[in-house]
Amino acid sequence: MLKTSMAAFFAGALMASAISAETWTLNNDASKLSFGSIKNDRTGEVHSFKSLSGTVSADGMVEIEIDLTSIETNIEIRNERMIEFVFGDSATATLSVGMDMAELNAIPVGGHGTVFAVGDLSFLGQTIAVESDMFVLRASEAQTLVSTDGLVFLDIEDAGLAAGIDKMMELASLPGITRTSPVTVRLMFDKD
Repeated sequence: MLKTSMAAFFAGALMASAISAETWTLNNDASKLSFGSIKNDRTGEVHSFKSLSGTVSADGMVEIEIDLTSIETNIEIRNERMIEFVFGDSATATLSVGMDMAELNAIPVGGHGTVFAVGDLSFLGQTIAVESDMFVLRASEAQTLVSTDGLVFLDIEDAGLAAGIDKMMELASLPGITRTSPVTVRLMFDKD
C-alpha cells in the first residue's frame, strides 16, 4: 500500500517533472491540484487550488509553491473560512525535492514511466518528510506531464489540519467531516 500525505503527493509530482539538464517551470494554466472531502458520511465535494508555481533547476532541485489563499471550494464563505481557520497564517506550502536525473532521462519523448520521489514539505510551520510514486509522460521535448499514479490520500492529523477541520465542522453545524482526503494532481512543466 502506498503510504503518502499531501506533501508526498507534491514531492512525487515535482521530482518527476525534470527530464533533462535544462530548467523547467510549472505551467499553472495546464496544471491542477484537487482534493476531496466527505461531510455527514455521504456528501462528497471536490476542492482545488487555483495558483501553483514551481521550478526545476538544472542540477535537479525542485521547488514548488501552493498558494493556500487560492483555495476553491465552490462556496465563497467556505473559501474564506478555509483560509482563516484551516490554513491560518500560512499563505503558502513549499515543497523541496532532489531528483534522480538519470532515471528521468531514461524516459523518451512520447514515452511514459513511473518514478519514486522523496522530499520535504514546509506546511503550517512544520517540515514533513514525504515520498510517493508518480506517473510521468514526456509530451514533447518542451513539455512534461506529471500525475498521480493511483489514489493518494491526505491524513488530516498528519498534515496538522485537525483543529481547523474541527472549527469548520462547528461553523457549518456538521456532525462530521472525514479525516482522510483523496488528492489528485495534474502538473504540466514547460522547458525554459
